[in-house]
Amino acid sequence: MTHQYIISGMSCNGCRTKVEKTLNEVEGIQAEVTLNPPLATITMQQHVPTEKLQEILAAAGNYTIEMDSPKNHSETPAKSCCSSHKKQNQDPHKKETPKMHQHSANGVYYCPMHCEGDKTYNKPGDCPVCGMDLVPQVTVSATQFTCPMHPEIISNEAGDCPICGMDLVPIQASENEENKTYSDLWRKMKIAILFTLPIFIISMSEMIPNNPLYNIMSVEKWNWVQFLFSIPVLFYAGWMFFVRAYKSIVTWNLNMFTLIGIGTSVAFLFSLIGMFFPDIFPAEFKSHHGTIHLYFEAATVIITLVLLGQLLEAKAHGQTNGAIKELLKLAPTEATLVENGNDKVISIHNIKKGDLLRVKPGEKIPVDGKITSGESSIDESMITGEPIPVDKKVEDTVISGTINGTKSFVMIAEKVGSETMLSQIIQMVNDASRSRAPIQKLADRVSKYFVPTVVIISILTFFAWAKFGPEPAYVYGLINAIAVLIIACPCALGLATPMSVMVGVGKGAQNGILIKNAEALENMNKIDVLITDKTGTITEGKPSVEKIYALNNNEDFLLQNIASLNQHSEHPLAQAVVNFAKAKNILFKEVEGFETVAGKGVLGTIENKKAALGNKKLMDEIGAAIAEDLEKQVTAEQNLGKTISYISIEKEVLGYVAITDAIKENSAKAIKKLIDQGVEVIMMTGDNHNTAKAVADHLHLSSFKADCLPEDKLKEIERLQAQGKIVAMAGDGINDAPALAQSNIGIAMGTGTDVAIESAKITLVKGDLNGIVKAKNLSHAVMSNIKQNLFFAFIYNTLGVPIAAGILYPFLGILLSPMLAAVAMSLSSVSVIVNALRLRNLKL
Repeated sequence: MTHQYIISGMSCNGCRTKVEKTLNEVEGIQAEVTLNPPLATITMQQHVPTEKLQEILAAAGNYTIEMDSPKNHSETPAKSCCSSHKKQNQDPHKKETPKMHQHSANGVYYCPMHCEGDKTYNKPGDCPVCGMDLVPQVTVSATQFTCPMHPEIISNEAGDCPICGMDLVPIQASENEENKTYSDLWRKMKIAILFTLPIFIISMSEMIPNNPLYNIMSVEKWNWVQFLFSIPVLFYAGWMFFVRAYKSIVTWNLNMFTLIGIGTSVAFLFSLIGMFFPDIFPAEFKSHHGTIHLYFEAATVIITLVLLGQLLEAKAHGQTNGAIKELLKLAPTEATLVENGNDKVISIHNIKKGDLLRVKPGEKIPVDGKITSGESSIDESMITGEPIPVDKKVEDTVISGTINGTKSFVMIAEKVGSETMLSQIIQMVNDASRSRAPIQKLADRVSKYFVPTVVIISILTFFAWAKFGPEPAYVYGLINAIAVLIIACPCALGLATPMSVMVGVGKGAQNGILIKNAEALENMNKIDVLITDKTGTITEGKPSVEKIYALNNNEDFLLQNIASLNQHSEHPLAQAVVNFAKAKNILFKEVEGFETVAGKGVLGTIENKKAALGNKKLMDEIGAAIAEDLEKQVTAEQNLGKTISYISIEKEVLGYVAITDAIKENSAKAIKKLIDQGVEVIMMTGDNHNTAKAVADHLHLSSFKADCLPEDKLKEIERLQAQGKIVAMAGDGINDAPALAQSNIGIAMGTGTDVAIESAKITLVKGDLNGIVKAKNLSHAVMSNIKQNLFFAFIYNTLGVPIAAGILYPFLGILLSPMLAAVAMSLSSVSVIVNALRLRNLKL
């Protein structure tokens, strides 16, 4: 079992490490602790009381621990603990009195380059490692209401204003954090352009013969104009770059802003000193006017172009998590509660389990649950990726965010809040988007040494030009050294992988493919072998009883015993028998000593007689002999693909039940596509050899294994992995969980059990093999996109730095100005993001 806890008292990473180490010392516990937010995710073999965990942490330091509430991450973090406890003691349908409170920017932020893994931050700013702007994580938030006349009134529910009595209206979504970042950068960009353009014109006018500007003022005065105009550009519009550069040097997390900060600072300080103390410079630095060549235009244009790059990145970042935003749009804000025969509109956040909710035509399903009365067709395309509406009737499951058709029905709420499939999909996409793919390690290794290497190359460039360059050698050396610093772009390397992962994971979610982490996305492209279960994976997983055969012709007696035994089992085949008996109004008998024998069947005592229901292995195990004629009859049924369970009373086999489970329409097509892609598909089933062979023949499968116990699947995966194979396992049952966990890529059918889904790395919402084909195609496209990004980033830096250093000058006379270097550097990061965005148009 896995639980999440809030940890109080941690102030630094050392505290986090100490808490994590202390918790992991407890037997049967595996803990992961994050500092921001201060949470511990604990997986335990047996439940450990919170009180015991508190005692252990109190002994380790001044730390407190308490069970987390799902709402803690969508409400004010500082009040989450108190508010969650208060809400537990309130009637969830009771309307809260509207009260005044201030708006606060509560959110979760992360670095787009994931410099510290999946670490998140609770306020906006820049990454302490790479210096990039933190990006807000998209989360579900409640709709709030306000009074048109008294905006200080804020309520979580619709109602009337306690001051004037007017109806409260929904608060329109305020400018989100992404737009705030973009707006802030755009404001600074306008200031930068306003002052940089005149500086650029003044500087470039020197190339005009008989410069007309010198008729207005002298060179020295125009230099003063450039200096004054550069102040708002550098110390307002671009000040954040210098702050990030300073932080990066102090913490020694050298990054792109280190290079920008050094390059522009050198240009500005050189110009400043040249203005005030020109006599300290040698003649090589002076123009024919006797003044020093100043580079205010280089510093300001570089800052303006870097700002442009940041502006374009901010715009592009908003599109990379577009899939999550589309999923969030699915979340309804209100629901119709049926209470005492009356309909009442309530907030989505006030629904509790067991509530009856009316869903009208065209409305979104508010939470996960089952239909209790009525029927309709539901558009589930936004969750499963399948465009055809699904007919739903009483007892059928409906999913939050899907859209009702033309009929009305009443449903019972079963999963609410963070438990709904939509919330889990959004959380899974968020988590996977922040995870790091193994391929990123290469970029990380390069980035570690990248900035120091560039700084060294820049210094060497200056001295090389000063010694071997043409006059003015020092000027050439300075300009080219600055160009080297500016053109280098470690961010292009850092963004290459996470941008593609984020867009790819979102694209998968839109097509019903839920990916747990980036590693699974990468490895899915490498699989050699797919091991798949039969029931619920290849077949529909909706078995039905075809016939009951009794040797004594008393089929009702036999069905009564079979159904009585099966009423305590959760196996799909057992449920089919129980439903069949209920339809025939069979009375169930009491069963004592019920026992499940994994991979074989069930045992129990009915009316003081020992009964057994299962396959031939179970009959052999208990010593129940099967008549030769009966066995031949059963074999004939199995050859038709039917599953057979024998029934014995007091070790006497009295007959059998034949159960059919239709093969999914697209299973054969999906398996063929996988085989064509070079994947070996092996079907492993607990069913008998004859039934398994019939299904395998139908699907043209050359590899299958029958009569498999859960441990057999596990052993087969281990055997294949020992041969160096990358193994994917597709399953849907509790018995598949160990094999799913052992495989390189566990693929759970969304129609299966929670245990299977928890053990898997990829979940297919629709639950068919075609989803595996889509997942493999997605993985291939994402990995190709990442490799394109990395190739571009490596080639850009490999060619850009030497060109900026002037390597082409002796041959072609080409030099790269720092301004052009700034253009190239800004566009390099943007081009990586734009390339990643191409994945949004991918057709799976």
